[in-house]
Amino acid sequence: MTDCLFCKMANGEIEPDLVYEDDEVIAFRDINPQAPTHVLVVPREHIPTLNDLQPRHAELVGRMFLAAKEVARKEGIQEGGYRTVVNCNRDAGQSVFHIHLHVLGGRPMAWPPG
Repeated sequence: MTDCLFCKMANGEIEPDLVYEDDEVIAFRDINPQAPTHVLVVPREHIPTLNDLQPRHAELVGRMFLAAKEVARKEGIQEGGYRTVVNCNRDAGQSVFHIHLHVLGGRPMAWPPG
C-alpha cells in the first residue's frame, strides 16, 4: 500500500525507532506509549485487520509473537511480565489499518484492560 504508514516503515521509506527486525516483521517503539515499554510488532506484508487474515498467514502471526518474545527479552521485561494486544477495527482502538501487535510492559498491568 502506497499510503500506509506501517508499510512505509517496513520498506524503509520512514525510519522508526527499531527494536527488532527480520525478513517478515519489524518492531519499533510506539510514538504514544501507554507503558514504559510500548513496542509495535508489524508484519512487512500489508494486512489491514485481523478480519483480513487468511490460513496462509498462520506462520506470520506466529512469527509476530516470537518477535514479541524477543522484544520483551531485549527490553528486560520478559521475567517481570508483559502484555500483548491486537486491536481490530475502530471500536477496539485500531487507528492504523495494518495489523500490529502491541508489546506493553515495565509496570503492573490492570485487568480488565479496557
